[in-house]
Amino acid sequence: MAFRDLVADLDAAVVRDLADDDITIDGVPVPGMFAAPWLGPDLGHQRTQLDHPQVSVRDADVADVREGSIVDVGGDRYRVFELQPDGTGWTVLLLKG
Repeated sequence: MAFRDLVADLDAAVVRDLADDDITIDGVPVPGMFAAPWLGPDLGHQRTQLDHPQVSVRDADVADVREGSIVDVGGDRYRVFELQPDGTGWTVLLLKG
């Protein structure tokens, strides 16, 4: 099995086991993981400076998402203000309430 196939299998397992099942983007259900680090959580003794809600999604699942797209998660509505692809096939969508 090729490395690319192994990574695709791993990504599918991550989505299957960890994705929130109530995320829609512009009305379309999208598998992803929502995080709301409101208070800039501590990582050991260092502040992480994370202060925006965000959704981690596979690039292929958000090919049409743009800044301004509407994300609904668990009854809350957000607007995408930045897309941050990480180069591994995943993108973090930074959100505003």
